Amino acid sequence: MGQQETVATSLANTVREGIGAALAQVDADLARRYPGDPGTRQPVHTVYVPGDVFAADTVRSWGDQALAALDAHAPDADALAAVLGIPDALAAEVHDRVRAKLTREPIEDLRIDFEDGYGPRPDAEEDAAAARAAALVAAAYETGTAAPYMGIRMKCMEAAVRDRGIRTLDIFLTGLMEAGGLPGGLVLTLPKVTYAEQVTAMVRLLEAFEKARGLESGRIGFEIQIETTQSILGADGRATVARMIEAAEGRATSLHYGTFDYSASCGVSAAHQSLDHPVADHAKAVMQVAAAGTGVRLSDGSTNVLPVGPAERVHDAWRLHHRLVSRSLARAYYQGWDMHPAHLPTRYAAVYAFYRGGLEQAAARLAAYVAKAGGDVMDEPATAKALSGYLLRGLDCGAVDAAEVARLTGLTRADLDALAGRRAVTEV
Repeated sequence: MGQQETVATSLANTVREGIGAALAQVDADLARRYPGDPGTRQPVHTVYVPGDVFAADTVRSWGDQALAALDAHAPDADALAAVLGIPDALAAEVHDRVRAKLTREPIEDLRIDFEDGYGPRPDAEEDAAAARAAALVAAAYETGTAAPYMGIRMKCMEAAVRDRGIRTLDIFLTGLMEAGGLPGGLVLTLPKVTYAEQVTAMVRLLEAFEKARGLESGRIGFEIQIETTQSILGADGRATVARMIEAAEGRATSLHYGTFDYSASCGVSAAHQSLDHPVADHAKAVMQVAAAGTGVRLSDGSTNVLPVGPAERVHDAWRLHHRLVSRSLARAYYQGWDMHPAHLPTRYAAVYAFYRGGLEQAAARLAAYVAKAGGDVMDEPATAKALSGYLLRGLDCGAVDAAEVARLTGLTRADLDALAGRRAVTEV
């Protein structure tokens, strides 16, 4: 009793050691390339506001306009359910949470746009707008009125606009530094990437800024916008997205799909450019596989059908937006773009229905997995990881509460982080 039984083996220790030595570089490469989920909150959307339109009250103004649209076109749970087809059992909770969200935190991620939404301007005008944006963002974080994530989309690295984009980025980042430093929720977007070398150029640019301002190397990350055919398939016939992630040298935070530029580059006519077009699904599937395990997150694009005008038109636009957001969520695209304040009610309605609708089943499966209690579904560690990630995303956006998750699963937030494989970090 108490002694380990000796079992027979045939291989010498040197065989195992030799295999370990042979795969050491592979082990290191896997750890570097595929570190897993970064452990931070992912916003459910990004709102784009042109650089000359962005103001100190933009976040609150969008929230107020969204609340007004909700009051006008779906003032109660029954009305919202009737318009969007939300199950009656979810409608009241979803409506209440949407209203609370629009009051408390209407925008999760805001991008001040100096690219397509801003266009070409005289240099002095863009200089002033970039400096103004920096001052307003710094003040918003100082006063507690900022969205959790904020930043700019600069012009791209193509020759015609490269210098202008670099200068705008420099002015914006310098303004933030002069105002007290870079905020924790800073996000930068590099659009219209066609070659991995453009991503490398962005890395060198940020390295130079960090060195000039005495910042820690790697402090500044950025999003890569996937909106050209060359960003999916290169001229040599090889897939490009993975090479762009590698070229970012650990600075890529996410890949954002650009619906209309990408669709147009594929020759899709304007009437058929949409998130659910086959060319969009192909591009996003490539992005998804390239980013899997890297810690680089994904964002879907937008719809350009705005919920404005008579009630019938608003309801039609809402149904389209709600369907597209729900579709993206089911396909593991947990973030997207919103182009108008009246998109916010349906963004949050779709998100909250997605997480609340599956809450009890996901919690029961995860609790059974942890307790090794079995049940009608036999889940594996990978599925437990996905179940935990689902609950964590629901918690992050306000769709579910920590108390109800704990009641249903018996697990704490830390337990969920561990099961989901999230790295321990300070949340934004």
